[in-house]
This record gives sequence, structure tokens and C-alpha cells, in this order.
Amino acid sequence: MTEEYRLAGFWMRFWAYLLDWLIIGSINGILIYPVFRALDVSLNNSSYFSAVAIATALTFYLYFVLMTKYLGQTLGKMVFGLRVIQIDGGKLSWGTILFREWIGRFISGTVMMLPYLVVAFHPKKKGIHDLFADTTVVHER
Repeated sequence: MTEEYRLAGFWMRFWAYLLDWLIIGSINGILIYPVFRALDVSLNNSSYFSAVAIATALTFYLYFVLMTKYLGQTLGKMVFGLRVIQIDGGKLSWGTILFREWIGRFISGTVMMLPYLVVAFHPKKKGIHDLFADTTVVHER
């Protein structure tokens, strides 16, 4: 199926991901942080299990899971003309999306973002999360 598509390389995916981070940061700044300030909850707690850390992590994962499931792309990918597809050409299932966006990104994030560099060197331009979920990112036609 991927022969019909032009695979998205590291730099295109990087810029899309960076834009997604900016969007998520904006969502947190507009919605999450003001609510916590209004509730007089500290935003300076550095614990992974603080209320603000959990809320911002949920924003991050829900953004990627819901955008990828319903649109096949995040806002960052839309801007750069990229889309996530299933290798076999099938529709992206909830299981695939949850595994790719939740488990795959968690693994990549806990190893200091190094697994994202796999995209730059993999012959089919796949990240670790793509390898786990049998997906890839392509340029839209």
C-alpha cells in the first residue's frame, strides 16, 4: 500500500510534531492552567502524579488519539500535508491508534526522545511507534 504514497521523512514529521506541541501548549495555557489557577492548585509541582501533570498529559494523549482516529492526522500534520495510514491499507482502528499514540509515544518519550530519530534512519521512514502499530506517515495526495 505504501508504494502508492510518498513517505514522510524525519524533518517533515519533526516540524509537524513541533507545531502539535505548540498547539497542545496553547490548549493547556488557555484551558488547563487557568482552571487550576482558579482552583488555587499549584502549577509548580514537579511530580509526575500532580494534578496539573496528569491534566496536561491527558491533553497531549487525547489530542493525538482523537485527531488521528477521526481525521487520520493532527493539526500539525494537516499544515504539512501529512497523514497516518495503516500499512495494509485498512482503516485505522481504535486498537491501532491507542497502541501507536499512547503506548508507542510513551515508550518513545521515556527513552529521552531518541526513538523518534529512528525515522531519520529507517529505510521506510518509520518511527518506533509506527513499527509497533503497523502504520506509517505519508504525504497526502
